[in-house]
Amino acid sequence: MQEHEDAGEGEVFAEGTYEEAVSTGRLHGTLAHRLAVDILRGVYKPGDILPYQLDSSEALNISRTPYREALKVLSAKGFVESRPKRGTRVCDRTQWNLLDPEVMGWMFETTPTDEFIDGLFELRLINEPAAAELAAERRTAEELDRMRHAMEVMRVETLATETGRLADIDFHKTLLVATKNEVLISLNSSIAAAIAWSTRLKSSDPKDARNSWQDHYRVFEAIEAGNGRAARWSMESLVRFALEDTRRSQKRRQNLPNEG
Repeated sequence: MQEHEDAGEGEVFAEGTYEEAVSTGRLHGTLAHRLAVDILRGVYKPGDILPYQLDSSEALNISRTPYREALKVLSAKGFVESRPKRGTRVCDRTQWNLLDPEVMGWMFETTPTDEFIDGLFELRLINEPAAAELAAERRTAEELDRMRHAMEVMRVETLATETGRLADIDFHKTLLVATKNEVLISLNSSIAAAIAWSTRLKSSDPKDARNSWQDHYRVFEAIEAGNGRAARWSMESLVRFALEDTRRSQKRRQNLPNEG
């Protein structure tokens, strides 16, 4: 994830610079990102009316079409709603689609609240231990091979590298697929995003980079043995350890401006 800076010209966005977005036709995505981050940072609060299209377009020296498209993106994710003659209003946080992988990325780009972090891990604790138990009962040889390969990559590369983190995501996604439960499998993108962003947060400082390979190995070992109870317990332990690591990283990040 690239940084979002309050810079002006040459400002850096998740999708590249403002100028690059204009030249490649990705401007509406860049504007959606910019508005979303402003909403998350409290520049625009729930109930606030966003600037009118014409005013905002003139300020950014762009046409109104990308701005309208950006608002459609945010509307689809529950951030805003537009009403005739009333403008575009920022919705209450309870309406935001927090499980949308892109929204999750926006959340972690700012400083996510402790409540959001806790809620994310509560979701994982509700779903992943049960999924591990089902996977132990239903996994195929091919799925075991895929998880075994992901484990080996994680062991060699560690979660401090992008390759290691991608292997971690593949491990968890394969585990969900192994449940053969289409409802659980539908959570794949959200669970993967939660793991990706929390792991990236933890990996931003070596102090927080506890090696969780053994935690993953215990889950894999139980699934391979077909021991559902052990798989459930091991996955619950893995998620709880991950929550502790993420809380520590979050606390460090919140205190960072006060250091020195």
